[in-house]
Amino acid sequence: MGYCSMKSSWIGVSLMPAERVFSNGDVYSGQLKGTLPHGKGKYAWPDGIIYEGDWEEGKISGRGKLMWSSGAKYEGDFSGGYLHGFGTLTSPDGSVYAGAWRMNVRHGLGRKEYCNSDVYDGSWREGLQDGSGSYSWYNGNRFIGNWKKGKMSGRGVMSWANGDLFNGFWLNGLRHGSGVYKYADGGFYFGTWSRGLKDGSGVFYPAGSKHPSLKKWHRHFGYDDTGNFLLSHNSTINIDDLRTSKAVSRSLSELTTTSGLTRTSERYPDDYWSTSDPPRDFMHHGPSSKSARSVDSGQSEIRDKNPIVFEREYMQGVLIKERIMSSIDMSHRARPLNLTKEVTVSACVSFLGGKWNHYLMLNLQLGIRYTVGKITPVPPREVRASDFSERARIMMFFPRNGSQYTPPHKSIDFDWKDYCPMVFRNLREMFKLDAADYMMSICGDDGLREISSPGKSGSIFYLSHDDRFVIKTLKRSELKVLLRMLPRYYEHVGDYENTLITKFFGVHRIKLKWGKKVRFVVMGNMFCTELKIHRRYDLKGSTQGRYTEKNKIGEKTTLKDLDLAYEFHMDKLLREALFKQIILDCSFLESLQILDYSLLLGLHFRAPDPLTDILEPPNEMSDQESDSVGSVDVNLPREPSIPPKGLLMVTHEPNSVNTAPGPHIRGSTLRAFSVGEKEVDLILPGTARLRVQLGVNMPAQAHHKLGQDNEESGTVELFEVYDVVVYMGIIDILQEYNMKKKVEHTCKSMKYDPMTISAIEPTLYSKRFIDFLLKVFPEKA
Repeated sequence: MGYCSMKSSWIGVSLMPAERVFSNGDVYSGQLKGTLPHGKGKYAWPDGIIYEGDWEEGKISGRGKLMWSSGAKYEGDFSGGYLHGFGTLTSPDGSVYAGAWRMNVRHGLGRKEYCNSDVYDGSWREGLQDGSGSYSWYNGNRFIGNWKKGKMSGRGVMSWANGDLFNGFWLNGLRHGSGVYKYADGGFYFGTWSRGLKDGSGVFYPAGSKHPSLKKWHRHFGYDDTGNFLLSHNSTINIDDLRTSKAVSRSLSELTTTSGLTRTSERYPDDYWSTSDPPRDFMHHGPSSKSARSVDSGQSEIRDKNPIVFEREYMQGVLIKERIMSSIDMSHRARPLNLTKEVTVSACVSFLGGKWNHYLMLNLQLGIRYTVGKITPVPPREVRASDFSERARIMMFFPRNGSQYTPPHKSIDFDWKDYCPMVFRNLREMFKLDAADYMMSICGDDGLREISSPGKSGSIFYLSHDDRFVIKTLKRSELKVLLRMLPRYYEHVGDYENTLITKFFGVHRIKLKWGKKVRFVVMGNMFCTELKIHRRYDLKGSTQGRYTEKNKIGEKTTLKDLDLAYEFHMDKLLREALFKQIILDCSFLESLQILDYSLLLGLHFRAPDPLTDILEPPNEMSDQESDSVGSVDVNLPREPSIPPKGLLMVTHEPNSVNTAPGPHIRGSTLRAFSVGEKEVDLILPGTARLRVQLGVNMPAQAHHKLGQDNEESGTVELFEVYDVVVYMGIIDILQEYNMKKKVEHTCKSMKYDPMTISAIEPTLYSKRFIDFLLKVFPEKA
């Protein structure tokens, strides 16, 4: 721009009206300060761009109007040559943005009216919708909720013009997580979604059936009790708020080209069309009917005096299992899915209850931040025998008001002890965990969340906000076992990078002011994956009491040995690598006289091909009725159907997948027989490409054992073979075969078959454990 080349020197201090024509054709008329525009003035560029307004020593600053030859114009605040402050930009196509700017980019509160009559009203960040906001489409659809980088992400409500409504979680513009879908006829579906499709367990309530109260859902998401928006369609942003809001940067010269303006002013939310119509999996309805083979079910299913309720399970939008119950039977047990991350407090530390449990989490974060910060600067060195001794401890007192070494905090006074800090520092480095990332995961502002315990130990489990780490409370006896085995454990995980045994990253103790001691161990989360874990199993190889009561099974319940109705067929080399490591790990635990350990198994099911009619309900709707919800037509291409093969193994390409170690993995990429004994990646069509490692991203086929199916007769299993992605690891390795376990074995052996109970001699336990897994993962015939 012409004014950028002006000399910086000036003569005198008086402001003089003048007109200057520059050699490049630029023209300025207005006040000068020396030789520089200063005060009120008008500047015209040869390409037709005109600015009229305030100047400050040669730079556009203050209030003014900028007009482009394309017809676009901006009127508002400038600073240092940038659009900065509050202003209104009108684009050549007629779209208008009025709101906050920061260095040429929409940033802060603002309202944009698009050329097609869409309107976004809310928060912007670096030119994209980010934060809380409302988007109204021209066809009457509307979203109110959270945005991130131009996409709907977080909690929010989507309302379609035909009366359908979704209230729940979103990710990258798609429904993802817990939610409830309300149909225009009054039916409801409570369930979970993954990448825009139903994925997991849920309950459908036809119109007229008794369903859970939605008051808490509606009020939490900006609706009144009838489901109407509390925020008016005519809501506008307060101009005073906009003028004072903060807002990101590009130079003015980048904005002053016609093409550049057109590009920045035409930005619609990503996945714009995908959110402007009712979701594809809601376009048809009906239980296990023709339409349910590929889509959801839901509207006007049954309209009698005693409408039935459907318990359903989906995989990537495909209905795979259905159980029919009366609404009366379901009313006492059905409730809205938990949209918050709160869970009940474990009995183990019920003395903490309420705010005390919150204090415990704060204490844990403060202590870990202190310990990692203290040990990280120590120069790297090999672990010595003294690093495992009872004197290898870091201890510190954390008074509420702070001290010379500790910051003030909003918890209660506590004593902190960190065990074997140099050993665990080296273990974290061995597992390739960055100290800063480790601290941010556990000690960041997002904090920890409590999760329910899968076992009978009564332990509290915390999960880091990014799902990378699990923190578990320990009994005093378990702490002693861990410290005794630590030298051997350190040696074992160093020798075998593919070990399936739990990764330990730190052991700590908090002593509260009244003397109560709480011990913790930090571990890697074996289910830290972008894929949804549909089933979880805790497998010991014993059968006595190893089942779960059906009325206690939820979507995230960890099931047991007798609940497992599948066997898994793997590639030959993958299976060989798996059992080679399981045998090594079991030999290690056997040598330490450890028992009661188990294989934690997680399964991600891939959607099978939709089959032909499996169940034809007596009151199925007609095709015409089932299509009634699709009231909006934008002539968009349909999404491709799920390919016949749910999983595909290909030769490993390091540049195509994430090869960084995770909190649970460290080992090498596995080789597969089916691709010529080469290292392999796993491709999930339409989802991801993943690196295959031991216990992580392992492909298999799950064969449903129909003859051993112990599910209730009312449940229909629609498929017998599934493609699955398997995650696994060996957990609970802190129980020694001590006198207590010997007495337990003797007592239970008098009532049950000794080989069916959990408490048996470690050598027998190891053999039974391996034999059981050989049946779970049999060789291919």
